[in-house]
Amino acid sequence: MSPLTLKLDTVYLSDEQFYHLCQNNRELKFERTAKGELIIMSPVGGESGNREADLIIDLGIWNRQTGLGYTFSSSTIFKLPNGADRSPDAAWIQRERWQALTPQQRRKFPPIAPDFVIELRSATHDLEMLRSKIQEYMDAGVQLGWLINPQQQQVEIYRQKQDVEVRNLPTQLSGEDVLPGFSLSLSCY
Repeated sequence: MSPLTLKLDTVYLSDEQFYHLCQNNRELKFERTAKGELIIMSPVGGESGNREADLIIDLGIWNRQTGLGYTFSSSTIFKLPNGADRSPDAAWIQRERWQALTPQQRRKFPPIAPDFVIELRSATHDLEMLRSKIQEYMDAGVQLGWLINPQQQQVEIYRQKQDVEVRNLPTQLSGEDVLPGFSLSLSCY
């Protein structure tokens, strides 16, 4: 099932109201666009959920070994500089940048763009919507982003000020300078 987008033309939710909406409806997963549209995300199936968990595990193990930052799941909403509230499937933030936030900023929806994001396309996700979302991350300052597309057996690699690189699966991905020493082997997904 694709996400449901509610166009709230005449209704404005403050950051605090959006936070409380999410807290009072924990069974739903919300995002908010820079235009203030409310997106109700659909749950993923077993295969996508398993793939997402594996990605977070791999990223988390690398992070525990290096201690360079913090890893986040798809349940984390980040307040981007353009006003959007977004949840990548997996994210990572450099230690110094995360620690520069106040404890209150860390507890709610952190006002920071991650350094690295992964979006994993499920069978029900619209590819163009995900491409727009990952471009929004890049515009917000994300340094490296991967859009993994099992349906077409491809991964799109997004880097600052570079063209998108498309690779066919299987492939080996590198965390490059953003995640030094991190690599991810993507076999046929």
